[in-house]
This record gives sequence, structure tokens and C-alpha cells, in this order.
Amino acid sequence: MAQSADKLDYPSEAANCHDFLDHFSADDEKTHKYRDMLQEIANRTRKTLDIHLDDVHAYAKDARFLKNLLDNTKRYQSHFASQADKFLDVSSPNSIRPTIPIIPDTFDVLMNQRQQAASTAENSITPDEGSDMPPELLRRFEVVFKPLSKAKPVPMRQIGAEHVGKLVSVKGICTHVSDVKPHIVVATYTDAETGYEVYQQVTGRQFNPLDTIPKELQLSTGAKGQLTLETRGSRFIKYQELKLQELALEVPQGATPRSLHLQMKGELTRCVKPGDSVTITGIHLTEPYTGFKAMRAGLLTSTYTEAMHVEHNKQSYADLQLSSDKDSFLSELSESEDIYGRLSASIAPEIFGHEDVKRALLLLMVGGVTRHLKDGMKLRGDIHLCLMGDPGVAKSQLIKYIAHISPRAVYTTGKGSSGVGLTAAVQRDPVTSEMVLEGGALVLADKGICCIDEFDKMDEGDRTAIHEVMEQQTVSIAKAGITTTLNTRTTVLAAANPAMGRYDVKRSPTENINLPAALLSRFDLMWLILDKKDSEADRALCSHVLSVHQTGRAPERTDAVELLDAATLRSYIAKAKQFNPYIPEDLTEYVAAVYSEIRADEVASEVPHSYTTARTLLSILRLSQALARLRFADHVDQADVDEALRLMQMSKISLHDDEGRRRAVDDPISAIYGRIREDILRNEKDTYSWEEVVALCGSYTAEQIKQTLEDYASSGVWNLERDAKGNPSIVLGQDDMRR
Repeated sequence: MAQSADKLDYPSEAANCHDFLDHFSADDEKTHKYRDMLQEIANRTRKTLDIHLDDVHAYAKDARFLKNLLDNTKRYQSHFASQADKFLDVSSPNSIRPTIPIIPDTFDVLMNQRQQAASTAENSITPDEGSDMPPELLRRFEVVFKPLSKAKPVPMRQIGAEHVGKLVSVKGICTHVSDVKPHIVVATYTDAETGYEVYQQVTGRQFNPLDTIPKELQLSTGAKGQLTLETRGSRFIKYQELKLQELALEVPQGATPRSLHLQMKGELTRCVKPGDSVTITGIHLTEPYTGFKAMRAGLLTSTYTEAMHVEHNKQSYADLQLSSDKDSFLSELSESEDIYGRLSASIAPEIFGHEDVKRALLLLMVGGVTRHLKDGMKLRGDIHLCLMGDPGVAKSQLIKYIAHISPRAVYTTGKGSSGVGLTAAVQRDPVTSEMVLEGGALVLADKGICCIDEFDKMDEGDRTAIHEVMEQQTVSIAKAGITTTLNTRTTVLAAANPAMGRYDVKRSPTENINLPAALLSRFDLMWLILDKKDSEADRALCSHVLSVHQTGRAPERTDAVELLDAATLRSYIAKAKQFNPYIPEDLTEYVAAVYSEIRADEVASEVPHSYTTARTLLSILRLSQALARLRFADHVDQADVDEALRLMQMSKISLHDDEGRRRAVDDPISAIYGRIREDILRNEKDTYSWEEVVALCGSYTAEQIKQTLEDYASSGVWNLERDAKGNPSIVLGQDDMRR
């Protein structure tokens, strides 16, 4: 039957739905896709019938079928469900029957009892007499629609009256998720006198229970008893409410972000957590107010979106699935030369310099290994970093870039965040009117990174709220009768300015930093970045910035290092997090000696710029484990410990004079010699093979190491011997550098 422009022939549309489920098969498949789904539903191994709109578009004989489905999705959802019921109806000779043994459940037992009662009772109610059993009562599946692959999300502010009843996709950040509660779909009542069953379909969030049998049933049966709600005979589904907030990029100038309420039902519940960036496809619907709210609202109604499909815009490192080809590529990449420098150079390439800062940020994203001891004690593996420096050194840009590329990150500022906003607040649930906890920034960033800008602008009372978070990684709450502990397994990345806005060289480091020792000791690295005048560096910075403005991208590097894109960087970090390197026993004495030297240097220093505690030792281990993870190694090498110590030393290099800073950064030969000399004085070794020297100076190239060995050999510091490949090794004589 042809369809007119004014009126749709819904029986014909239902027939199209039946034909699609029965005959659709992909071009590269010999089986019928949706009949296989229905077979899984019949076997009770599947609970959703996923209708892919791309399949509907490819199969539809009439182009208006897909358009009508998108414009009136709720009705077509019922069409597909009713047609699927026909396939699964066991009374039909051509139905899809289970192919595996089925274990009876509550509804099977109740259905058998109903059939027995109907066959034995003299005045049993037949379907023609008004007690039709709703199909939703025995339906063991739900119909959901997957959006078109080419469909674009609708900006949240553009969703209006024209989208009511239609299938829309919206993108945003989840800010609130309610508890999962049972939602009644079909209420079953039993007459206390006759045992008759009466069914009530529930379409909204609220309903009025029936007290007596409806009049039409009273006339046909003569029953006048009171009705009792049978909980076991009713149909419930999982129900959850979600609040989606508008993306910051879509908020107009001078406006505040808007929110959209969504309802998650069935298998879609518990698939979104607060803080997730998601694209949700659903049916935009209206819901009238009830009760006292209806009197105040008048003709107004509220709107919500019934979710059909959820797509996570960023996958967590644990959920990221790597193909075999991608895994092989990452393994080859880990064996390439200077992968450590290549990965760090790929972080914010548009920002000039800060090579060691980017290395520290890379280790922060990788993290160390979290240890759970047998007695219940936990040793955190997250690496905390604080960037403190003069204005204009790109601190905020660096942490915003980390928040952008990390799968789970929350960005906030110190002055705009309170202690409650960082940890948790107590609010009243709009559905149940109960007092519930609303997670703050640190809770939303669980198993992610919390970026706090303008850290020095926070009030001291608010700043103390993160002390427990940084070390114990929990938030203890005792408010409004709620006493609980929330997990905040979060990496804290903070940016702050010195006490006077700029670093004052006339003041001590403690006066400039102006942060309590209890907080400083919790940061694994406190990186000081000073803006010192250097004509050569200023010219290079100016040339870099102008190139970025002219071309819109980072300039080509002079060292011909091939940078990695953000997706490859995420994949590499995800694979690196799968390794849990340990500290071998032969490094125990070495790490102990290093820690003792750091403590001794701090005591000898007239003006110490840091607080060295046992947490510093754990910081060295965490940084070393992160470096071992970057090599896809199962144990930590001495070179990893040395690089961790070098980063801790470079974090304070800005406090030194200009010449010392330039010599430490720009003169690799002196730096390589310093590493070798320190190792000789510590371990009192007489020979170093080429492999040992490379492991000791792993962050430098082979040419730089060879040049250092030859230069100091010509000065008589040590002797060199060549192996079969021509690589030099160090041999110390009696008149060596230890005397």
C-alpha cells in the first residue's frame, strides 16, 4: 500500500520492520544478521536487539522508511519489538526456538501457573475479556538503535521542540550519575477473592496503583475484591539517570554551560561514570510535571532523552584495545633509538624548549607501579608534579595539553575551586529526595589526572583538602549523616607562581615557594622554571613563536626527530602501563647510597630548596619504574635510577647561575663525564665496558658518549680499549681520577 504525504500506513511500516529482521544480511556475510541476534535472544544469551541504522539505510526499499524511523523513533521501537515477538512466539510453527537447554526462571514458573489456572478455572479470564497480558511482561529483550556512522552530534543548545520524538546524538561530559534502581514497566495485581490477574502498563516515572478491579472486568467476571500488587509477577528493568554537561568549546561568549537530563535503561546502565566524555544517541521526549510541581508549572513540561547508544570519546588506558599490528608496531617503536626523547618531544611540540619538563610530564602520564601489600597497606604509583615559575613560561599551556591528550583528566583552577568542589559535596537527589554525595574534581579524575592551575591562589583551608588525596588517595567524608571514603586514585599536576609573582633571587627558595613542607613532600617533583634573560635563547624562542603563528604548527626540528601523534602516544602509554617493573636486589645498595648523599647535601646546604624525606626515596623509585615501563621492561636498571636523579636535579637547575644552567643543559660532554665520575666514586670500579657506559648514559647518543670518552682519554683521565666492533671501553690505572 502506498504511503501518502499526510498519513503513514503503520501496518505497512510494521511489515517493513518484519521484512528487515527476516531477510537482512550484509554483503560480506552469508548469514542473516538479525535472525542470528533473535536466535541468541531465544537462547537467553543476549538481552538487546541492536538495530544498526546503517543496515536500515542499506536495506530500505523506500527511502522514507529510514526518515520516518528517525522522526518517530519511539513508535518504530515498538514496531521492531512487536515484530521480534512474532519471531520468538513459541505457538507459531515458524518461530525461532531455543537451541540449547533453558533453565526456567520466575516468569516461566508464573506463566505455567497462569496456564494451569486458566485451564482449570470455570470463569477464567480470556484475552478477549479485557485482561490481555502485555507483551512487555514476558519480553526478555529491549530494542535499541545504533546511529548512522555519518551522523553528527547536535549541539546541546540547538536541541529544541523540532527534535521531540526524534533520534538525536549529543556530545558532552557526564557530571552526575544516579544510583541504579528498579523501574516498574508492567504492574501485576491479583484479586484476593477470585485470583484474577490485572495488568497495568507504566510508561512514566510515576503511576497511581490500582485499588479495585476495573469496571469492565467487574461486569464480565463479577469480581469486586481488592487488588494486591504482586511484586514477583511484575516486570522491572534497571533504571539510571544521568546529567550531561555542554562542552566548553560549544559554550557561547558570556554564557554558562547547559545540561541535559538522560534516562538510561536496561543494559545501558552503569556504562558511564562521572567525568567521562561521551556521545549519547537517544530519543528526545517530553514529560509533564506531576503533583504539586504540575500546579506551579502550568502548561510547561520537562524534557529528557532516553538513551539508545553510548560512545566514549576517550577510552581509558585499561579499556584501550590494541590490535596485533598496532602491538607489533609499538614493540618495534620501543626498540628504536632514543624513544624516551622522541616520546617527550611529541608532547606539546608547539611550546618551545622545556625538554626536561616534557620528560617529567611523560613520566607523570606513565606512572609507577601501585603496590598492595598483604597487610592492607598501599604504596601509590601515581607521580605528582608541581610546575612553579615566573609568568609567561607556558605552565598553563603544558598542563592544558596534558588534560587534552589524557583519556581521563579534569582541569580546574585554584581560585575557582573550593575544598568541597575538589573533594565531594552533599546534595539532594532530585528523584528520591535523599541526601547523596556529588563527587568533586579529584573524585571525577579517579584513575586519571587532575590539573590544578593557579595552585598558589588557593585558600590554605581548601588546599589542605588534597593532602589526604595525594598520599592515601582517598577522601574521607562525614557530612549530613553520610560517613564514607571515596577513592581518588588521581595524579595531581599543579601549576603555581612564586610568592611575589616572580622569583626573587634575593630571597631564599623557601620564601619564594611559600608552600608548607607537608604539601611539598607529597610532590614527587617540584619543578622551578625561571624566566632569565638570555639573548640567544630569546632569539630562538621568538623564531619558534613566529613560525607557529605563520604556519599554524610546530616548526621542523633540526635534529630530524620524527614526532608521534596523540593517538600513538596514548597507545604507547597504554601498553607501557601493562608492565610492572620491580627493583632488583643488586640496586638496593646503590639507591641507598644515592638517598644518603641527597640527605647529606641538604644538611650541608646553607639554604636548602627542598625537603628530602622518605617520600623522596619513594619518588626516585616511582620515576625509575616509569622509565622502565617506557622500555617495556620488567625490571629497573641503574640507568633508570640515574635518569630519575638527573630529573630531580634539573628541576632545581633554574636556581643556579646562567653559566651553570647553560653548561648543564647545552654541554652533554660535561654531563656524561659527571655521570661516569659519580659512578666511579660510588662503586670503585676499574673497568667499564661499552654496554655499561651506554646504560649509564642512556639519555645521550652514542656519538656524544664516544666523543666524551675520547676527549677525556686524550687528557689522561682514563685509558680506552676497543672491542671487536671498535666500541671503546674504560680502563682506569693507578693514577686515575679517584686519587
